[in-house]
Amino acid sequence: MEELTLTTPALLFSAISLIMLAYTNRFLAYAATIRDLHDKYVKNKDSVLMAQIQNIKQRLYLTRYMQILGISSLLLCVFTMFLIYIGQHFIAAWIFGAALLLLMASLAFLVLEIQISVKALQHHISDIEGK
Repeated sequence: MEELTLTTPALLFSAISLIMLAYTNRFLAYAATIRDLHDKYVKNKDSVLMAQIQNIKQRLYLTRYMQILGISSLLLCVFTMFLIYIGQHFIAAWIFGAALLLLMASLAFLVLEIQISVKALQHHISDIEGK
């Protein structure tokens, strides 16, 4: 195995930063949607609205896990750089591997969240097509 240099974990900074920006945008969109659904539900206690609220709640939790895993990955990348700096290359390689696994888990949660989002949108499309 090649020895890690400081630039190897640093390469992930831009990727993780962009991913975190996308996750934050999703979170903000969900917050606005939840506020809108709440206002509608207060006016009309509809079972369809309750199903939408449950769906968005599930997606919100997935987004939270995505963010936690992404931030943890970034934190481990920084820790890897510190370990390389102090000459602990063997430990740095294992910590960097853990950072990569956390990033992969975060992306796996993103795939799951996208699938749930598509299902929610398909319900709206079928409702439109039915009318």
